[in-house]
Amino acid sequence: MAAGSSAIRGTRVGSGPMGEMDHGHQAERVSVSYWDAKGNEVVKHYAADIPEEEIPEIVDHPKSGLPAGRDKENPPSPEKNEPYKTHLAYVKERRSDDEAQELLDEALQKLREKRGE
Repeated sequence: MAAGSSAIRGTRVGSGPMGEMDHGHQAERVSVSYWDAKGNEVVKHYAADIPEEEIPEIVDHPKSGLPAGRDKENPPSPEKNEPYKTHLAYVKERRSDDEAQELLDEALQKLREKRGE
C-alpha cells in the first residue's frame, strides 16, 4: 500500500465499517454448565427451543476425559475401566474346562484323520 493511502491500518480488506455489530442473525441459545469429578467446568450451548429432556445429563469433559454432570456438588464418578481381555479369556468365560477339553480332542482327532494317522 502506498504511503498516504486512505486505508485504515489494521483492518482487513473488504471488512465493513468499524464497529459494525450486525454479522447475521444470532440464534437464541441456552448455556449449560457441567462439572467433572476434579471440579473442572465445561459449558455447552444448546438451541433455546430444544426440549429439556434432549439436553444430555452427562457429557465427556474435553480436557480431562472424565464424565461431567450438571450437579456441581455431585459430579458423576469415572467409569470403571475393564482390563483388556484376550480372545482366550472370552472363550474361557463361555466354556468349562471339560467342554474345552472335549472340543480340543475333537479338533485333534479331525486333524489326525486328515493327515492319515
